[in-house]
Amino acid sequence: MESLTLDRKQILEFQQNRDPYLMIDYAKEVIPGVSSKGYKEFKENEWFFKVHWKNDPNVPGMLQIESLIQMCALSILALPGNKGKVVYLVSANNLKFVKKILPGNRLEIDTKILSFKRGIANCEGIGKVGNELACKAEFNLILPEEIKKYNLNN
Repeated sequence: MESLTLDRKQILEFQQNRDPYLMIDYAKEVIPGVSSKGYKEFKENEWFFKVHWKNDPNVPGMLQIESLIQMCALSILALPGNKGKVVYLVSANNLKFVKKILPGNRLEIDTKILSFKRGIANCEGIGKVGNELACKAEFNLILPEEIKKYNLNN
């Protein structure tokens, strides 16, 4: 399949997160069903910098992981027939936070779908600031609409 490049407006067409919870700004390369790469610019006026922490503002760890998840979800949502559908996180493992992400930093995000069967995706992602690893995780995403097709109890 052909890769896609998505600006913020186009990202909003594919997935349902909205400000202030939209944690990706630009997708440089989305290969449907395979991978997504892009970034999030953390501006100084982000809502969480006021509360995490007052004298040491930085991006909360779980919002870093949410950036990875949202970027990876684009790989699923870019598959034919999935645009605009809901994708849920069901588990996250082997989370690692290596470097603080500060106001003004750009988080470069690189995600992969390791497998995607019957609406369940096994994924991994890394986030870098500059060339330094900032965070990484393994996680599972589900596409509930796809899973319903395999529910024999309906």
